[in-house]
Amino acid sequence: MNTQLLKGVLEGCILLVIQQEPIYGYALIQKLRQFGFESLVGGTVYPILQKLEKNGQIQGEMRKSPEGPDRKYFEITEVGKGIIQQFIAEWRQLTTNVTKIIKVANDHGDTQ
Repeated sequence: MNTQLLKGVLEGCILLVIQQEPIYGYALIQKLRQFGFESLVGGTVYPILQKLEKNGQIQGEMRKSPEGPDRKYFEITEVGKGIIQQFIAEWRQLTTNVTKIIKVANDHGDTQ
């Protein structure tokens, strides 16, 4: 998949996962892998987390970990919740448009 397209989609997906519960980076990557993003690596996710935090869409808080060093947990902000609604609306429109194009292309291909 195109890297730029994937990053845009990942931002929305990351916000959606963080909205469910506060989560730290490694656990977030594992959860995204469970949803099918198997090849996802920290080098992709951590810069997105930094960007989302800088833009006020998430906030991070260091918390003690029973298993080693402290972890930075991320939570969604009100700004982030608004971005999620925008992401969902844009995603639905995009998938509707692409589905229409695929259908027309398939229909056209079947008639030749």
